[in-house]
Amino acid sequence: MLNGSINILTLTVVATAALTGERFVTLLGAVPAAGAGNVGVARHAAAIGDAVAVDVVGAIKVTAGAAVAAGALVETTNVGKAITKSTGIALGRALNAAAADGDPIIVLLGAV
Repeated sequence: MLNGSINILTLTVVATAALTGERFVTLLGAVPAAGAGNVGVARHAAAIGDAVAVDVVGAIKVTAGAAVAAGALVETTNVGKAITKSTGIALGRALNAAAADGDPIIVLLGAV
């Protein structure tokens, strides 16, 4: 089972909202809208005004928002969790499965 991240490109952004680690965020440091694109994954929680490392390329640990099958394309919820792509923008591909909301998965960002 995969359980660690492989970070290829990480950017530092200033949080413009309270952020939770291992969830998708916008590159402007905000929580994304459901199905939105142009995001990375915050490495750790951040308060407004804090600098936070955001992984934008690699195999990155993300919190699932529901069950996700290994190999599925994923999109974001409005709280930054990974769910199986339905109508939103594909952000990556799940490299392992999540059984339920809150499970950690590894997402290959940009692999669509």
